[in-house]
Amino acid sequence: MSRIIILFCCFICVQKDEPIITWRESYKLSWNDFKGEANQSLKAVAITASGINFEYYIKQNAFKAVSFKTKVEACFFPEESWFKPELVNDYILSHEQLHYDITELYARKFRQQLGQLKVSKTIKNDLESLQKSINEQLAVRQNEYDAETNNSINKEAQLLWQQKITKELQTLVSYKSE
Repeated sequence: MSRIIILFCCFICVQKDEPIITWRESYKLSWNDFKGEANQSLKAVAITASGINFEYYIKQNAFKAVSFKTKVEACFFPEESWFKPELVNDYILSHEQLHYDITELYARKFRQQLGQLKVSKTIKNDLESLQKSINEQLAVRQNEYDAETNNSINKEAQLLWQQKITKELQTLVSYKSE
């Protein structure tokens, strides 16, 4: 099992076992979900730690791989996510929610691409390569989001991003988290 998280400031690290919130369409983050201690040395008023949890199983016979199964989840990591209570509001929370929604978007893209893989002698490498590629794309997209919205300060850009991500999620609705 591999768990990668991408903080909205594009910090990537491997997480230990800790509580997670798996993305669900019906669930929206609240400030109560952010359990980490705020880093007062950073200018950021909130950090969303989210990432894609990926597991795979390859069934083999004596000579070759015969099938594989995968599990992909967009996850929020409460213990790594934090906020400065005196500086946040519902608008900032919606910015943080969109970081999490972007993670779900890339989980959907990942599931779509996994569905196109065929069993082969290189399936393990194919799975790991695809995971690496998706995580790189996710990091780039998270950084673009923060850059273009100026970390939520540019309200017009924030609205455009919300519309764009909503549309992209809808396009990949058949790959959404259960």
